[in-house]
Amino acid sequence: MSTAESELEPAAAAQDEGSNPAAAPGPQPGHALITGASSGIGAAIAREYARRGKPLILTARREDRLVALADELGPLVPCTVLAADLADPGVPAAIFDQVTDIGLFVDTLVNNAGYGVTGHYLSKPWTTHADFIQVMMTAPCELAHRFLPGMVERGRGRIMNVASLAGLVPGSAGHTLYGASKAFLIRFSQSLALEYADKGVHVSALCPGFTYSEFHDVTGTRDMVSKMSRRMWMKAEDVARIGVEAVESGQIVCVTGRLNRAIKSMFKLLPDGTGLRIMQKRARDFRSAD
Repeated sequence: MSTAESELEPAAAAQDEGSNPAAAPGPQPGHALITGASSGIGAAIAREYARRGKPLILTARREDRLVALADELGPLVPCTVLAADLADPGVPAAIFDQVTDIGLFVDTLVNNAGYGVTGHYLSKPWTTHADFIQVMMTAPCELAHRFLPGMVERGRGRIMNVASLAGLVPGSAGHTLYGASKAFLIRFSQSLALEYADKGVHVSALCPGFTYSEFHDVTGTRDMVSKMSRRMWMKAEDVARIGVEAVESGQIVCVTGRLNRAIKSMFKLLPDGTGLRIMQKRARDFRSAD
C-alpha cells in the first residue's frame, strides 16, 4: 500500500471504547510510538514500556505480528496498531497525520525499525540501498522532526534511536551501509540531545551488540553467527530495559553490556589502520560479503 496518497488506518486497538484515551476527557496521556515493533528489540521495548504503564502506538510492516503484540499487551496499556512500511517515503508523514487525527500525543519516539543488506555494495541494485537509507536514516530523522515540536511545546519528550555497536567500530566488508547508518544515528542523537536538553527532551542512541532476535535469520547469517561465543550475546528484553532506563535518565549514548563497552573502548584507543585490519579479519565471523 502506498501511504503517500492515502491515510493509514489503525489496524487494531487493544482496548475498548470506554478506555480509549482519544475518547476520554481531559489531558491525554503521552504515548510511546515504536517503529519496527513486530519482533526483536522493538517488541521487547514495547513490553518494557507496557510494564511501566506507557500507552503504545506500534508500527511495522507485519500487521499480524503487531495485532498479536497488541493483544498481549492490551490488558496492561492501551495499544494502537499502524501497519506501514517505512521504505515508502510518504509513511512518516502519514503516521504523524494519523496519530494526530485520532487525538493521540506522542511524548516518546523509539526509532527501532531496521534490517541489514548482505553482500558487497555493487551486489545489490541502487533501489535496494535507497530503501535501506530511507528506513534506517531518513525515516528516523523525519519522524523526530515531526513529533519533536509537540514534545518541546509540552516541555517533555523522549527519543530513542536504536543504533548499534557497529556504529562505533571501524567499517567492514559486507553490509556496506549498515555500520554507516548506525554511526549516523549516533551523531544525530548526540546533536539533537544537546540542542533540546534545556527543553525537557532526552535523546539517546541505544547501541547493542549481538542480540537474540530474528535479525540474523532475515539476513541469512544465522549459521555464521551461531558459532560465536555466547558471551557476545544479550537477550532482547535486557537490551530493551537498559535502553529505556538510558533515555529516561538522559544518557545520550548507551552501549549495552560490559563486553560491548570494552570493544568500543578498545577500538577508540587503537590507530585507525590497526582497527581496520582487526575488523577485516574478524568480520568474516558475522558479515556476509558474498
